[in-house]
Amino acid sequence: MGTRKRITAEQRKEANKSLYFAKLHNVPTSPRKMRLVADMIRGMEAFRALGVLKYSNKEAALRVRKLLHSAIANWEEKNERHAETGELYVTSINVDSASMLKRMRPAPQGRGHHIRKRSNHVTVFVDSITDKQN
Repeated sequence: MGTRKRITAEQRKEANKSLYFAKLHNVPTSPRKMRLVADMIRGMEAFRALGVLKYSNKEAALRVRKLLHSAIANWEEKNERHAETGELYVTSINVDSASMLKRMRPAPQGRGHHIRKRSNHVTVFVDSITDKQN
């Protein structure tokens, strides 16, 4: 690794020490369906968001709930204390499209229909309300 890349990598690592997030890669649901779930909890208090996701009937809510648990655990690990109700908030949640599996399905008269099986990446950021005020 060159000097310039090493310096920028160290700067990026220092910047990430103050961020509390969790990532989930290559989720086999379409980004549009995942964004519906992400919009439900964006800006919400973390433990309230867990309750909303628990009783949501969408399949993507199960994966986002597990990811939110991971983000809360990352916050607890970096701050060396347990999160309390009303302290943590979902500051941002991003859903980006990932790779797409492309298939062909036979159709009448010798044609073929394209099947696109989409997947996505999800990133959840949490932060405490006291850190936002400072």
